[in-house]
Amino acid sequence: MTDNIPEVSIRIGGEPITFDLDDKNLPEAIENNAFSSGGYPYNKKLKRGDYEDELYLLQLELVKLQAWMQQTGERIVIVFEGRDAAGKGGTINAFRQYLNPRHARTVALSKPSDTERGQWYFQRYAAHLPTAGELVMFDRSWYNRAGVEPVMGFCTDDQHKKFLEEAPQFEQMLVSEGIHFFKIWLNVGQEMQIKRFHDRRQNPLKSWKLSPIDIKALHKWDEYTAARDVMLEATHTEHAPWTIVRSNDKRRARINAIKHVLSAIDYTGKDASASNETDPEILGSGPKFLNSFGA
Repeated sequence: MTDNIPEVSIRIGGEPITFDLDDKNLPEAIENNAFSSGGYPYNKKLKRGDYEDELYLLQLELVKLQAWMQQTGERIVIVFEGRDAAGKGGTINAFRQYLNPRHARTVALSKPSDTERGQWYFQRYAAHLPTAGELVMFDRSWYNRAGVEPVMGFCTDDQHKKFLEEAPQFEQMLVSEGIHFFKIWLNVGQEMQIKRFHDRRQNPLKSWKLSPIDIKALHKWDEYTAARDVMLEATHTEHAPWTIVRSNDKRRARINAIKHVLSAIDYTGKDASASNETDPEILGSGPKFLNSFGA
Protein backbone atom coordinates (compact mmCIF):
# COMPACT_ATOMS: atom_id res chain seq x y z
CA MET A 1 0.00 0.00 0.00
CA THR A 2 0.97 3.61 -0.51
CA ASP A 3 0.64 6.31 2.14
CA ASN A 4 -2.70 6.68 3.89
CA ILE A 5 -5.37 8.16 1.66
CA PRO A 6 -8.31 9.93 3.30
CA GLU A 7 -11.92 9.28 2.48
CA VAL A 8 -12.99 10.66 -0.87
CA SER A 9 -16.13 12.78 -1.19
CA ILE A 10 -17.40 13.53 -4.69
CA ARG A 11 -20.66 14.19 -6.52
CA ILE A 12 -21.87 11.83 -9.23
CA GLY A 13 -25.05 12.70 -11.07
CA GLY A 14 -25.63 15.46 -8.55
CA GLU A 15 -25.55 13.02 -5.62
CA PRO A 16 -22.81 13.19 -2.95
CA ILE A 17 -20.87 9.98 -2.42
CA THR A 18 -18.22 9.37 0.24
CA PHE A 19 -16.02 6.30 0.15
CA ASP A 20 -12.68 4.94 1.29
CA LEU A 21 -10.28 3.54 -1.30
CA ASP A 22 -8.90 1.22 1.39
CA ASP A 23 -12.31 -0.41 1.73
CA LYS A 24 -12.34 -3.45 -0.55
CA ASN A 25 -15.95 -2.71 -1.49
CA LEU A 26 -16.82 0.30 -3.63
CA PRO A 27 -20.24 1.96 -3.27
CA GLU A 28 -22.82 0.25 -5.47
CA ALA A 29 -23.49 3.49 -7.36
CA ILE A 30 -19.91 3.38 -8.63
CA GLU A 31 -19.42 -0.37 -9.03
CA ASN A 32 -22.66 -0.93 -10.94
CA ASN A 33 -22.33 2.07 -13.25
CA ALA A 34 -18.60 2.02 -14.00
CA PHE A 35 -18.73 0.30 -17.39
CA SER A 36 -21.60 2.40 -18.72
CA SER A 37 -20.28 5.70 -17.32
CA GLY A 38 -19.81 8.58 -19.71
CA GLY A 39 -22.51 7.12 -21.97
CA TYR A 40 -20.35 4.16 -23.01
CA PRO A 41 -22.13 2.39 -25.91
CA TYR A 42 -21.49 -1.26 -24.89
CA ASN A 43 -22.55 -3.16 -21.79
CA LYS A 44 -19.83 -5.82 -21.84
CA LYS A 45 -16.13 -6.03 -22.57
CA LEU A 46 -14.99 -7.34 -25.93
CA LYS A 47 -14.59 -11.08 -25.44
CA ARG A 48 -11.04 -12.02 -24.52
CA GLY A 49 -10.69 -14.54 -27.35
CA ASP A 50 -11.93 -12.09 -29.96
CA TYR A 51 -9.64 -9.41 -28.56
CA GLU A 52 -6.56 -11.61 -28.57
CA ASP A 53 -7.22 -12.87 -32.10
CA GLU A 54 -7.67 -9.36 -33.47
CA LEU A 55 -4.75 -7.93 -31.51
CA TYR A 56 -2.45 -10.65 -32.88
CA LEU A 57 -3.26 -9.67 -36.47
CA LEU A 58 -2.79 -5.99 -35.71
CA GLN A 59 0.55 -6.61 -34.00
CA LEU A 60 1.70 -8.51 -37.09
CA GLU A 61 0.91 -5.36 -39.05
CA LEU A 62 2.86 -3.24 -36.56
CA VAL A 63 5.90 -5.46 -37.11
CA LYS A 64 5.54 -4.89 -40.88
CA LEU A 65 5.17 -1.17 -40.24
CA GLN A 66 8.38 -1.07 -38.24
CA ALA A 67 10.28 -3.02 -40.91
CA TRP A 68 9.09 -0.49 -43.50
CA MET A 69 10.20 2.36 -41.26
CA GLN A 70 13.66 0.82 -40.99
CA GLN A 71 13.90 0.51 -44.75
CA THR A 72 12.65 4.00 -45.54
CA GLY A 73 13.75 6.07 -42.54
CA GLU A 74 10.16 7.18 -41.87
CA ARG A 75 9.38 8.52 -38.39
CA ILE A 76 6.25 8.28 -36.25
CA VAL A 77 5.21 10.18 -33.13
CA ILE A 78 2.10 9.20 -31.17
CA VAL A 79 0.93 11.36 -28.27
CA PHE A 80 -1.26 9.55 -25.75
CA GLU A 81 -3.29 11.76 -23.46
CA GLY A 82 -6.29 11.29 -21.19
CA ARG A 83 -7.32 11.42 -17.57
CA ASP A 84 -5.50 9.35 -14.99
CA ALA A 85 -6.37 5.64 -15.36
CA ALA A 86 -7.71 6.12 -18.90
CA GLY A 87 -5.49 3.28 -20.16
CA LYS A 88 -2.56 5.08 -21.75
CA GLY A 89 0.13 2.69 -20.50
CA GLY A 90 -1.73 -0.45 -21.50
CA THR A 91 -2.46 0.91 -24.96
CA ILE A 92 1.20 1.82 -25.46
CA ASN A 93 2.22 -1.67 -24.33
CA ALA A 94 -0.14 -3.20 -26.89
CA PHE A 95 1.60 -1.16 -29.60
CA ARG A 96 5.11 -2.02 -28.42
CA GLN A 97 4.77 -5.64 -27.35
CA TYR A 98 6.45 -7.23 -30.39
CA LEU A 99 8.36 -4.28 -31.79
CA ASN A 100 12.14 -3.97 -31.71
CA PRO A 101 12.70 -1.82 -28.60
CA ARG A 102 15.79 -0.24 -30.15
CA HIS A 103 13.54 1.56 -32.61
CA ALA A 104 10.30 1.94 -30.63
CA ARG A 105 10.54 4.14 -27.54
CA THR A 106 8.13 5.31 -24.87
CA VAL A 107 8.72 8.76 -23.39
CA ALA A 108 7.21 9.39 -19.95
CA LEU A 109 8.85 12.44 -18.44
CA SER A 110 8.76 13.35 -14.76
CA LYS A 111 8.24 16.91 -13.56
CA PRO A 112 10.75 19.37 -15.06
CA SER A 113 14.04 20.10 -13.35
CA ASP A 114 15.13 23.61 -12.41
CA THR A 115 17.14 23.76 -15.64
CA GLU A 116 14.18 22.59 -17.74
CA ARG A 117 11.86 25.12 -16.13
CA GLY A 118 14.16 27.82 -17.46
CA GLN A 119 14.01 26.50 -21.03
CA TRP A 120 11.56 26.98 -23.87
CA TYR A 121 8.56 24.92 -22.78
CA PHE A 122 8.72 22.46 -25.72
CA GLN A 123 12.50 22.00 -25.49
CA ARG A 124 12.62 18.94 -23.26
CA TYR A 125 10.01 17.20 -25.40
CA ALA A 126 11.74 18.07 -28.67
CA ALA A 127 14.87 16.31 -27.36
CA HIS A 128 12.97 13.01 -27.48
CA LEU A 129 11.64 13.24 -31.03
CA PRO A 130 12.50 10.29 -33.31
CA THR A 131 15.45 9.79 -35.57
CA ALA A 132 15.15 8.00 -38.91
CA GLY A 133 13.24 4.71 -38.68
CA GLU A 134 12.02 5.31 -35.15
CA LEU A 135 8.62 5.23 -33.45
CA VAL A 136 8.23 7.40 -30.33
CA MET A 137 5.17 7.24 -28.11
CA PHE A 138 4.61 9.93 -25.49
CA ASP A 139 2.87 8.70 -22.33
CA ARG A 140 1.65 12.20 -21.55
CA SER A 141 3.36 15.01 -23.38
CA TRP A 142 3.60 18.75 -23.78
CA TYR A 143 -0.15 18.71 -23.18
CA ASN A 144 0.54 18.63 -19.44
CA ARG A 145 0.36 22.40 -19.80
CA ALA A 146 -3.21 22.13 -21.06
CA GLY A 147 -4.44 19.75 -18.33
CA VAL A 148 -2.80 18.99 -15.02
CA GLU A 149 -0.75 22.20 -14.86
CA PRO A 150 -3.59 24.75 -15.12
CA VAL A 151 -6.00 22.61 -13.06
CA MET A 152 -3.51 22.07 -10.24
CA GLY A 153 -2.05 25.57 -10.40
CA PHE A 154 1.37 24.50 -11.69
CA CYS A 155 1.40 27.18 -14.40
CA THR A 156 0.05 30.70 -14.76
CA ASP A 157 -2.94 31.70 -16.85
CA ASP A 158 -0.60 33.47 -19.25
CA GLN A 159 1.58 30.36 -19.63
CA HIS A 160 -1.52 28.27 -20.32
CA LYS A 161 -2.79 30.75 -22.91
CA LYS A 162 0.61 30.95 -24.59
CA PHE A 163 0.81 27.16 -24.78
CA LEU A 164 -2.56 26.88 -26.51
CA GLU A 165 -1.36 29.38 -29.10
CA GLU A 166 2.04 27.76 -29.65
CA ALA A 167 1.17 24.03 -29.60
CA PRO A 168 -0.39 24.05 -33.10
CA GLN A 169 2.68 25.89 -34.41
CA PHE A 170 5.04 23.37 -32.80
CA GLU A 171 3.03 20.49 -34.25
CA GLN A 172 2.98 22.10 -37.68
CA MET A 173 6.77 21.97 -37.62
CA LEU A 174 6.69 18.24 -36.84
CA VAL A 175 4.31 17.52 -39.69
CA SER A 176 6.22 19.77 -42.10
CA GLU A 177 9.37 17.85 -41.19
CA GLY A 178 7.67 14.71 -42.54
CA ILE A 179 6.92 13.04 -39.22
CA HIS A 180 3.77 10.93 -39.12
CA PHE A 181 2.07 12.56 -36.15
CA PHE A 182 -0.90 11.26 -34.13
CA LYS A 183 -2.65 12.65 -31.06
CA ILE A 184 -4.88 10.22 -29.17
CA TRP A 185 -7.14 11.21 -26.29
CA LEU A 186 -8.36 8.22 -24.27
CA ASN A 187 -11.71 9.14 -22.74
CA VAL A 188 -12.86 7.36 -19.57
CA GLY A 189 -16.08 7.76 -17.60
CA GLN A 190 -16.00 9.14 -14.07
CA GLU A 191 -17.20 5.99 -12.31
CA MET A 192 -14.80 3.86 -14.36
CA GLN A 193 -11.90 6.09 -13.38
CA ILE A 194 -12.80 5.70 -9.71
CA LYS A 195 -13.13 1.93 -10.10
CA ARG A 196 -9.67 1.74 -11.66
CA PHE A 197 -8.22 3.88 -8.89
CA HIS A 198 -9.81 1.51 -6.38
CA ASP A 199 -8.40 -1.53 -8.20
CA ARG A 200 -4.93 0.03 -8.05
CA ARG A 201 -5.27 0.78 -4.36
CA GLN A 202 -6.33 -2.79 -3.62
CA ASN A 203 -3.58 -4.41 -5.69
CA PRO A 204 -0.11 -4.17 -4.06
CA LEU A 205 1.51 -4.69 -7.47
CA LYS A 206 -0.24 -1.60 -8.85
CA SER A 207 -0.52 0.65 -5.80
CA TRP A 208 2.49 2.68 -6.97
CA LYS A 209 0.32 3.92 -9.83
CA LEU A 210 -1.93 5.79 -7.41
CA SER A 211 -0.40 9.09 -6.34
CA PRO A 212 -1.63 11.89 -4.06
CA ILE A 213 -2.21 14.04 -7.14
CA ASP A 214 -4.50 11.32 -8.53
CA ILE A 215 -6.64 11.60 -5.41
CA LYS A 216 -6.78 15.38 -5.77
CA ALA A 217 -7.87 14.87 -9.36
CA LEU A 218 -10.90 12.88 -8.17
CA HIS A 219 -12.27 16.09 -6.68
CA LYS A 220 -11.57 18.09 -9.84
CA TRP A 221 -13.46 16.13 -12.46
CA ASP A 222 -15.35 19.17 -13.72
CA GLU A 223 -12.21 21.32 -13.78
CA TYR A 224 -10.37 18.70 -15.86
CA THR A 225 -13.36 18.44 -18.18
CA ALA A 226 -13.34 22.20 -18.76
CA ALA A 227 -9.56 22.20 -19.36
CA ARG A 228 -9.89 19.28 -21.79
CA ASP A 229 -12.58 21.05 -23.77
CA VAL A 230 -10.53 24.26 -24.03
CA MET A 231 -7.49 22.23 -25.11
CA LEU A 232 -9.36 20.33 -27.82
CA GLU A 233 -10.97 23.45 -29.18
CA ALA A 234 -7.62 25.26 -29.43
CA THR A 235 -5.41 22.43 -30.68
CA HIS A 236 -7.62 20.21 -32.87
CA THR A 237 -6.22 21.29 -36.23
CA GLU A 238 -6.26 20.03 -39.79
CA HIS A 239 -2.54 19.23 -39.68
CA ALA A 240 -2.66 17.66 -36.19
CA PRO A 241 -6.18 16.52 -35.31
CA TRP A 242 -7.18 14.88 -32.05
CA THR A 243 -8.47 11.32 -32.22
CA ILE A 244 -10.84 10.46 -29.37
CA VAL A 245 -10.97 6.84 -28.18
CA ARG A 246 -13.58 5.83 -25.61
CA SER A 247 -11.70 3.63 -23.16
CA ASN A 248 -14.07 2.19 -20.56
CA ASP A 249 -13.29 -1.11 -22.29
CA LYS A 250 -9.51 -1.20 -22.58
CA ARG A 251 -9.66 -4.00 -25.16
CA ARG A 252 -11.78 -2.05 -27.62
CA ALA A 253 -9.68 1.05 -26.99
CA ARG A 254 -6.40 -0.71 -27.82
CA ILE A 255 -7.77 -2.39 -30.93
CA ASN A 256 -9.18 0.85 -32.33
CA ALA A 257 -6.13 2.97 -31.50
CA ILE A 258 -3.84 0.56 -33.35
CA LYS A 259 -6.21 0.35 -36.32
CA HIS A 260 -6.29 4.12 -36.53
CA VAL A 261 -2.52 4.42 -36.83
CA LEU A 262 -2.14 1.51 -39.25
CA SER A 263 -4.93 2.73 -41.52
CA ALA A 264 -3.26 6.14 -41.91
CA ILE A 265 0.06 4.85 -43.31
CA ASP A 266 0.81 2.97 -46.54
CA TYR A 267 3.61 0.57 -45.67
CA THR A 268 5.08 -2.37 -47.55
CA GLY A 269 3.12 -5.62 -47.21
CA LYS A 270 0.10 -3.95 -45.64
CA ASP A 271 -2.93 -6.20 -45.12
CA ALA A 272 -5.77 -3.70 -45.20
CA SER A 273 -8.24 -6.33 -44.02
CA ALA A 274 -6.39 -6.62 -40.70
CA SER A 275 -6.63 -2.91 -39.98
CA ASN A 276 -10.13 -2.50 -41.37
CA GLU A 277 -12.48 0.25 -40.30
CA THR A 278 -12.45 1.44 -36.72
CA ASP A 279 -15.59 1.25 -34.60
CA PRO A 280 -17.41 4.61 -35.03
CA GLU A 281 -18.95 4.16 -31.58
CA ILE A 282 -15.49 3.98 -30.00
CA LEU A 283 -13.22 6.19 -32.13
CA GLY A 284 -13.85 9.57 -33.69
CA SER A 285 -12.29 12.92 -34.43
CA GLY A 286 -12.06 15.92 -32.13
CA PRO A 287 -14.60 17.88 -30.08
CA LYS A 288 -17.50 17.04 -32.37
CA PHE A 289 -17.19 13.32 -31.60
CA LEU A 290 -16.77 14.00 -27.89
CA ASN A 291 -19.86 16.20 -27.87
CA SER A 292 -21.87 13.50 -29.67
CA PHE A 293 -22.06 11.45 -26.46
CA GLY A 294 -21.98 14.33 -23.98
CA ALA A 295 -18.74 13.35 -22.22
